[in-house]
Amino acid sequence: MTLTIADRLLHWYDQHRRQLPWRGDPDPYAVWVSEIMLQQTRVDTVIPYYDRWLAQFPAIADLAAASLEDVLKLWEGLGYYSRARNLHQAAQQVVRDFGGQLPNNLQDLRTLSGVGRYTAGAIASICFDLDEPTLDGNIRRVLSRLFDVVEPLGSSQGDRILWELARTHLPSGRAGDYNQAWMDLGATICTPRNPQCELCPLRSDCQAYGLGIQSDRPVPKPRKQIPQRSAVAAIILSGSKVLLTKRQEKGLLGGLWEFPCCYVDENFTGDSLQDASRREGANLPKFLHQFLLTEFSTEFGSEFATAFAKEFPVETYVPNLFGTYKHAYTHFRVTLHAYLFPFKESSEKLGKHPCLDWVAIAELSNYPMGKLARQMAQKLAKA
Repeated sequence: MTLTIADRLLHWYDQHRRQLPWRGDPDPYAVWVSEIMLQQTRVDTVIPYYDRWLAQFPAIADLAAASLEDVLKLWEGLGYYSRARNLHQAAQQVVRDFGGQLPNNLQDLRTLSGVGRYTAGAIASICFDLDEPTLDGNIRRVLSRLFDVVEPLGSSQGDRILWELARTHLPSGRAGDYNQAWMDLGATICTPRNPQCELCPLRSDCQAYGLGIQSDRPVPKPRKQIPQRSAVAAIILSGSKVLLTKRQEKGLLGGLWEFPCCYVDENFTGDSLQDASRREGANLPKFLHQFLLTEFSTEFGSEFATAFAKEFPVETYVPNLFGTYKHAYTHFRVTLHAYLFPFKESSEKLGKHPCLDWVAIAELSNYPMGKLARQMAQKLAKA
C-alpha cells in the first residue's frame, strides 16, 4: 500500500514530535495563549513567557479580571503588544459571551479579538478534534517547497493555494497532529536556511528538492524600503521622581508607559512647529521643548505647562543629551534622542492626570514599557 503524504508526515511526527509545555492533553486556553505568543516569535523565547503567564493567569477568568496594565507588564519584552491587548479583550469576550469557556467551533472562535483564520484553525484542530487546517510560517514554508509554489508569500493567490494544499492533504481524525507535524517539520528540518533535506520524511515528494531550488522557496514577498524616522524624548526629573506618560490603548505600544516623546517627522503639534523645526535644521532639543509646552498645555492643563515654561524657558534652556537609542519596528526604524529636564520645584505641585504620573526612579520597573523606554529607565536607575 502506498503511503500518503499525511501518512508519512504523521509517522515521522509520532517519533519526533517536540515536547512543548502546551502539548500533551491540550487545554484550549493554554493552546490559545501559546498560538498567540508564537506569532512571529521563536519557541525558545516564548516558553518562559508562557510559563509566567499561566502561573499568573491560570484560567480565562483570571485573565479577564486582570487590569490591562498587569497584562502588558507580564508581556513586556515579547513585543507586538497588540497580541496581549487582544488576548485580554478576547478573554473578557469569552467570559461575557461564552460562559468562560473557549468556543469549540470555528465560527465563534473567529469572533474573538485577535483570533484569525490561522489561530482558529489551530485551536479547533488541536483542542476540539475538528478537521480544520491551519497555516503558520513554518507550514507555509514547507508547503511552498513541497509543491514548488511560485506565488510570493503573503500574496492573495499564494495564500489561496497554500490553504487549499493544507486542506487537500488533511487526514480525517488527526487534524491536530497533522497541523503540528507540519509546524515541527518546518521548525526542525525544513528550516528557512540550510534545510536538512536528507532527514526529511517527504524528501521524495518535494518538488523544490527535486529541482534543487529549495533555498529559493518560498518566494518572498517584495520588500518595501523601511523608512528611517527620528524621535525625541524628555527625561523630566523632580527629585527622585521622573515623569511618565501613558500611550493611548490603540496603536503602536498601546497602553504602555514611556517618557514624553514625539517623532520629529510627524505632525503632532501643527504644521507651523514642524516647518519651524525643519527650517532650523532639525534642532531636536528645541523641537522637543516646543512640543512639550504645547502637549502639556493641551493635554495636561495650564498649571503643568506654566510650571514647565517657568522652569525651562524655551529661549534660554538647552537640555543635556541623556542618550541616543535605536530600534527597528515592523514598518519603520527609529533613532531616538533623549534629553534631560531636571525640575527644581517639587512635582507634587503639578497636579495629576490619568495618563501622566510622577514615578519614583526605583519603581520604574513596575510600569509596563516598550524596549526603548525600558532601556532609558534602566540607565536612569543606574545613574
